[in-house]
Amino acid sequence: MSTITVMLLGGPNHLPQERRIMTVARGCEKIKLPFGSGYEHFLHRGEQKKIDGRELPVYQWIMRTAIAE
Repeated sequence: MSTITVMLLGGPNHLPQERRIMTVARGCEKIKLPFGSGYEHFLHRGEQKKIDGRELPVYQWIMRTAIAE
């Protein structure tokens, strides 16, 4: 399975910068990121952004859900 590096935009301000650049499976449309007591959800809508000389797909924050107990 091949992977790509992506950038996460939006969501909680206290989401650390080092968690905003991550590797995901190629073709992944949605990301469900565990954070605190819930999940932050991000969606790719075709946007790209140049970071450190690389074009990265941008995933925009769409919602937060709670972790089920």
